[in-house]
Amino acid sequence: MSDCPLANDCPRYSERINGMGCQYYGDRAGSEWCNSYEQPIRDLKQQPVKPSEDVVVTVDDIHESGAGVGRTEDGFIVLVDGLLPEARAVVRIDQVKSNHARSKKVVERLPLDPDEVEDEAAGTSDTDEESGEESDDDGPKRPTALGSRDNFWGS
Repeated sequence: MSDCPLANDCPRYSERINGMGCQYYGDRAGSEWCNSYEQPIRDLKQQPVKPSEDVVVTVDDIHESGAGVGRTEDGFIVLVDGLLPEARAVVRIDQVKSNHARSKKVVERLPLDPDEVEDEAAGTSDTDEESGEESDDDGPKRPTALGSRDNFWGS
């Protein structure tokens, strides 16, 4: 068994006998294969995320399966179960494919605007400085979607 090309980056890499190589590395149908991840090595080399890695995802669409469709900062697509559009969260990657990843666990929800975290740390609040009253704004207002109950005919 030869050495796996992912040995330096793989958290599951282990040598059975010194110099023998990775116990998960194999050859299937003429291509290098990782039995640990059940994927070809060429697909694993191209992915910006790895299974069991925590990444920040911004979800802005919904898939036909009901999962939220989001992107990492690199632009890699992640399907997140249990997270609907207009959300930002830290998720744990479960499965990585050649052009997308899947996640079933949301580790932490984050505010949509990254600057909002800095404002909270600085001690700003939702009070109006001039009048001293609390604002009744519940966050950014989204336009009423066409086809919704409130805007069915687009008026």
